[in-house]
Amino acid sequence: MATISAAEKREIARREYNANLAECPGHEVLATLSDKWVTLVISALADGPLRHSEVARIVAGASQKMLTQTLRKLERDGLVERSVTASVPPRVDYELTGLGHDLLPLQRAIKAWAESHIDAVHAARARYDTAE
Repeated sequence: MATISAAEKREIARREYNANLAECPGHEVLATLSDKWVTLVISALADGPLRHSEVARIVAGASQKMLTQTLRKLERDGLVERSVTASVPPRVDYELTGLGHDLLPLQRAIKAWAESHIDAVHAARARYDTAE
């Protein structure tokens, strides 16, 4: 049996870790949910369906392209449903699915934690920055 060097063992462990990370459901979902536009769109849709233009007004700062990409990503992940009503012009509404609504309490909890701990975060940053 061949002997494996410490460097080879580290490389094997690194590859296994990266493979596990890539297959981790939490990592996969957090990659989507950590996008600031995703968070803002989900919040905007919390109270019910909205037209694209209404979402755009609420999610100020998102370009038309970014908003459309975000809505498509959320639709693909099953968090948002897009419905088209035949009219002239066609009416397109976006609404949270059951899966999207299940996410709201978690999102609100993170927001509440951030709001109640932001002073401590700022203080820690200031300490860190002055220690360098």
